[in-house]
Amino acid sequence: MTINRRHFLQGAAALPAAAAIVPATANLANAAAPLVGQQVPGIYRFTVGDAEVTALLDGHLDFGTELINDLDEAKAAEAMAKNMQPMMNGSLRIPVNGYLVNSGGRLTLIDAGTAQLMGPTLGKLESGLAAVGVQPSDIDTVLLTHIHPDHSGGLVNGEGKAVFENAELAVSKTEWDFWYDDSILAGVPDGNKPFFHMARNTTSPYRNRLKLIEGEGEVAAGFTPLALPGHTPGHTGYMLNSGDESLLFWGDVIHMTGLQFTHPDMTIVYDMDPVQTAQTRRNLMDRAAADNLLVTGAHIDFPGLGRVHRDGDAYRYQAAPWQYAL
Repeated sequence: MTINRRHFLQGAAALPAAAAIVPATANLANAAAPLVGQQVPGIYRFTVGDAEVTALLDGHLDFGTELINDLDEAKAAEAMAKNMQPMMNGSLRIPVNGYLVNSGGRLTLIDAGTAQLMGPTLGKLESGLAAVGVQPSDIDTVLLTHIHPDHSGGLVNGEGKAVFENAELAVSKTEWDFWYDDSILAGVPDGNKPFFHMARNTTSPYRNRLKLIEGEGEVAAGFTPLALPGHTPGHTGYMLNSGDESLLFWGDVIHMTGLQFTHPDMTIVYDMDPVQTAQTRRNLMDRAAADNLLVTGAHIDFPGLGRVHRDGDAYRYQAAPWQYAL
């Protein structure tokens, strides 16, 4: 049925008086309805084949532009305007996402958020799990894309004990060996040593149920790993195959949605090998565009679900969460 202006006006006239617009003078912060001052848990649930995926927002971090390598401010401003993403007091607001996958009745968590390691705007992943009725003890496997604190922090509680008490922890052997190499730790600048301590403190409680990934065999129900080195030596993506559909969880291939699709060679100070990072990004986005892959990531704007398209010598991201929502 076509809804024209006459239909619309007739419908509006039929609305009950209770639906009238609230006067602008209404006090939204009165005693009966105080302002809450915080968000509800960030949750987005969708399906990939027979698997049910829940995106979980751990929170956000404000990323200063001084952390971008060799920043061209004019190009950055142009890209941000093109992608309609504003700066927040000289910073980029970046989400931190984790993903829960129910595949064949087994629960797999991809990355565990930050817990309390990175400030009050983060650490919400566990409350997101609770909001969807999942307890940490229900998780069968945790897949880490890499061992940075915004991915591994949520593995332990404030006492340093394992949060996911029944879960197997799977991570690249290359990644594990890097962070646990005492000779590497001894040689890094003092300012970088806390990253090694956090990496060890958050993962060592899982030593007795640890799967170190080598090769491309299945690592959890429906998941195969994909080596994506550069950001860290063992940075890993995970491809979920379910039914006739697939989804690639690519970790930190992208940190800044508004910049790095337009400028794929742009790197940040936390990329351990910037040259390799940029090359890995281009290779993967070429593949994603050519194969029409559905992708998501830890820092793509929540819920981080979409496809990559070529745009000259760069790329364009098309969000598509509505296509897969329940």
